[in-house]
Amino acid sequence: MQDDAPHDASAAPPALLLVNLGTPAAPTARAVRRYLAQFLHDHRVVQLTRWLWCPLLHFVILPLRSPKVARKYAEIWMEDGSPLAVHTAALATAVGARLPGWQVRHAMRYGEPSVATVLAELRAQGVRRVRVLPLYPQYSTTTTTSVEDAVAAAVPGSGLQVQLRRDYHLDPGWVAAIAERIRAHWQAHGRGERLLLSFHGIPQRLVDAGDPYARQCEASTAAIAAALGIARKEIVLTFQSRFGREAWLQPYTQQTLEALAREGVRTVDVACPGFAVDCLETLEEIAMQNAEAFRAAGGQALRYIPCLNAAPAHADALAALARTDAGWS
Repeated sequence: MQDDAPHDASAAPPALLLVNLGTPAAPTARAVRRYLAQFLHDHRVVQLTRWLWCPLLHFVILPLRSPKVARKYAEIWMEDGSPLAVHTAALATAVGARLPGWQVRHAMRYGEPSVATVLAELRAQGVRRVRVLPLYPQYSTTTTTSVEDAVAAAVPGSGLQVQLRRDYHLDPGWVAAIAERIRAHWQAHGRGERLLLSFHGIPQRLVDAGDPYARQCEASTAAIAAALGIARKEIVLTFQSRFGREAWLQPYTQQTLEALAREGVRTVDVACPGFAVDCLETLEEIAMQNAEAFRAAGGQALRYIPCLNAAPAHADALAALARTDAGWS
């Protein structure tokens, strides 16, 4: 993916742009509404006909949903801002420390700093070569392709040579970092009766149409099991964050946790490898909401294992991805 304008990119310093999903600027209904409007307007996220979807979004969903979501954000908000924003910025700093001579920045697909803004800033600073790494280990048309859209819209006429990596779901460094995070949790707290890996869900119809996301989640799970030295059957794979009424990838995380509790399982360790950093979906949905549902169904403790965030092993893995030429297009 590159602009055709003539330039000498070889002499300019390279850059790495880490792109995450995004977050509201504040835990308020107004800020959440602005963020959700941009997010849910993306046709990669919601593929309904615009004349049907836009009135429903602006006159029903946003007025009703924004205050509720704002209250959820308020429960996890950090002193310096949204956990996703804070951890993504820290991760970019950590990766940059491992890539001397590179400019390492972060951007958000929705919200600020935007992909277009950061690419323009890099261009103004003399950067000509940019590698864009969406912080989604598993590829989906709903996430990675949306980042591709944002990059494609920003590149023409910029003089930038841009490469994008579509996934890293089997990268050995990333798999080892996830396994080490789980292993460290077990060493500190003992091993729970079950290990559950919860990935963000997508509509089943997208997978039926060829989206490789579910297949990559399974491949990641098998690789993590191998890195932990356990059988694949010792890990429960589920999908969370369902939105709307249509069927999404199953089994659903909360229903699975409730079923495990009813079966007599008392402790479950839960990790979310598809999320690069902690955010609303991990801290509020899993560690709070799903933990409560598990206890209400008879379980004793859902023990949430934090995301990699800016851990050294995570930064090492992403820096190594940036340096290698394989996997970029």
